Amino acid sequence: MINPEKDIDWNEIWKSQMKQSRESSPGRDCACIWNSRDSALKFWNMCQREQSRIERTIWETEMTDRSRILDIGAGPGTLAIPFAKKAAHVTAEPADGMCTVMREKMSEHSVENIAIVQKRWEEVDVAHDLEAPYDVVIASFSLGMFDIRDAVEKMIQASSRYIYLYHFAGETSWSRQWKELWPRLHGRDYISGPMSDVLYNVLYQMGIYPNIITFQMRHDQRYHTLEEAVIELAPQARAETEEQKAVLRDYLERAMKWEEGAFVLHGSSTRVKMWWEKQSDDNK
Repeated sequence: MINPEKDIDWNEIWKSQMKQSRESSPGRDCACIWNSRDSALKFWNMCQREQSRIERTIWETEMTDRSRILDIGAGPGTLAIPFAKKAAHVTAEPADGMCTVMREKMSEHSVENIAIVQKRWEEVDVAHDLEAPYDVVIASFSLGMFDIRDAVEKMIQASSRYIYLYHFAGETSWSRQWKELWPRLHGRDYISGPMSDVLYNVLYQMGIYPNIITFQMRHDQRYHTLEEAVIELAPQARAETEEQKAVLRDYLERAMKWEEGAFVLHGSSTRVKMWWEKQSDDNK
């Protein structure tokens, strides 16, 4: 990890990198990509293929059947629903487009102990919108906030004990994919958002020294046809014209492999789990 210097404000570095990323690919933040019911359902189905990750996340979280959990950036309930089956209560903060699918999946899984707060974390007022404190506050690959220091401070305010953050390290396979495609699709470079190195240094400057685990994940995407892949990935690529879709189609035709009766787009990423136990006032 980089040793944070006193004259470097790492939160400003996070903001700068977030700004560059948003300007290079406007409309590509997760809340926009998965905003419709159909796309949110696809996200749910995609996550179900990562059951080992989900089970590991639940198993590694310090909780009991009496715990109260806050899931920030909860998506369609990927973690909130399995958490709710093991904990006393879950408050979920999903993006707007995810709420419908979350409610459908809550009914499907007979889960009733989830309260949904339909606001982005930046807009949440801990005192008025939540029933804090929570034994566990978790943000799993949902750290798309512009001001990460402010976001973490609110998490600390909402927590009585544990805080878990999951984020990415280094370049992901999809980041390499968009870096290759973006100039051809949109005439400009694709810039990734800030990674775990910046996050760690922000925490360090806040006086937080988290536990850290780094792990690898594969996440291959399977499609019945090339056209199915184009249709599913076009919104993420912001490919709207026929010319842009042709560029995407050409890329996928070269990148995908035919394996066991399906087109497979192989993917991988390095992921980081950071967590810490909140200090009580007596121990500060």
